[in-house]
Amino acid sequence: MQNPAADAANPVSVPESDQEPIAVPDLPPQVVVHDGLEQPDRGRAVLAVILAVGMATLDTAIANTALPAIAADIHASPAASVWIVNAYQLAMIATLLPSAALAEVLGYRRVYLFGITLFTVASLGCALAWSLPTLVAARILQGFGASALMSINVALLRYIYPTRLLGRGLGVNAMIVAIAFAVGPPAASVILSLGSWPWLFAVNVPTGLLALFFGYRSLPRTVGATHGFDPVMALLTAMTFGLLMLGLGDAAHRTDANRVMLEIALALVFGFFLLRRQAGHPAPMLPVDLFRRPAFALSALTAVCSFAAQSLAFVSLPFYFEQILHRSPVETGFLMTPWPAVLAFIAPVAGRLSDRYRPGLLGGIGLAFLALGMALLALLPAQPEAWDICWRMAICGFGFGFFQSPNLRAIMSSAPPSRAGGASGIVGMARLFGQTSGAALVALLFLLFDVHGSLYSLVLGAIVAGVGCAVSLMRLTVVNEFGL
Repeated sequence: MQNPAADAANPVSVPESDQEPIAVPDLPPQVVVHDGLEQPDRGRAVLAVILAVGMATLDTAIANTALPAIAADIHASPAASVWIVNAYQLAMIATLLPSAALAEVLGYRRVYLFGITLFTVASLGCALAWSLPTLVAARILQGFGASALMSINVALLRYIYPTRLLGRGLGVNAMIVAIAFAVGPPAASVILSLGSWPWLFAVNVPTGLLALFFGYRSLPRTVGATHGFDPVMALLTAMTFGLLMLGLGDAAHRTDANRVMLEIALALVFGFFLLRRQAGHPAPMLPVDLFRRPAFALSALTAVCSFAAQSLAFVSLPFYFEQILHRSPVETGFLMTPWPAVLAFIAPVAGRLSDRYRPGLLGGIGLAFLALGMALLALLPAQPEAWDICWRMAICGFGFGFFQSPNLRAIMSSAPPSRAGGASGIVGMARLFGQTSGAALVALLFLLFDVHGSLYSLVLGAIVAGVGCAVSLMRLTVVNEFGL
């Protein structure tokens, strides 16, 4: 007997394999329903997704690590060279939700392939850049391409995997992101030791072409929404979140307070007009319709808490290890490794478990371990052994990895298939908002407590993770329409 809950969650797609379609009476005759792709199409489609997501994630980590070398070669000041990173991040943040909305109208496959193409071409432009302005311009284009990828990669997985295996697919996605973040800094060091900085971006070209090859062959074709794309709404969304993240980022870098207040005030003004513009729209770009669903709202809030806690840790830990525990930069690099290494191992396991157990419970357990690990790091003795640090970092990685995949599944399963793009966009926005706000909080704590700000950041991170744990467990009292 078929599971009605699973059937309700099945997305609509055009067949790309030999799987027998199921007719749906209230849809046009050419539209069929599939519960994921069959092999080998599924494997090729997953490979296209993870190649593109890994490429975009790795690029972020590599650029941050190599920024001093790039700035020295193109004769840019440290203050000006920051825009090599900021331009990419702001372009991605500003267009994340508009890209998700466009994918709902044009189809996820089309927008995703465009994102891979734009990112690949922009990477070549970065490698050929001869000055700071040309590099920043290419990085903006890269950010637009990354936005098209990161805004809908989770939505695509919902169409690629059968409902019963969705958690497994999300676990693989989380594992690839963790591995890319972990290998980014050492990969940048290796590339710079063998050649010049343009090769940091040139390596994306063959990866992007490979992702395009598999994507064109196997990514599922989805039926676009009947409503149109509103460019005014897209502009208001871009201004709202671009200015908001710019303000939080400037606060993290201790920019002039008046400038920060102006940026946030303008973000609120544009946000007000955005809400007015999208009122009554069947699929608002800022998906307030999805936040009316308790399971979705709680899952999104949990995601913000988790990424804020992660950012509080990742930004403060290098200072904590070097300034308070008196470790060298090389030692610090090794001491940071257990977190992403354990995360990459446990994320697929948690994804498989989320196909059988409630994501609220799994997410609560994961964030409880994250809170415990951060608290134990804050309680380290004055001269700890490397092992004392590593097992605490491993607990943090276990907790975050155990949380991430089930929470992604909860977000996607609590939104109807027709709004998968909006739900996927919120996944990316929750991550970016959590990370940016976490970094801003670290800057504030350094301002208040000087060198001990890193210690208090770990304490605050443990508290934020604990709040996220409580919110996650609240989902056990809510059953969404798909029974998850």
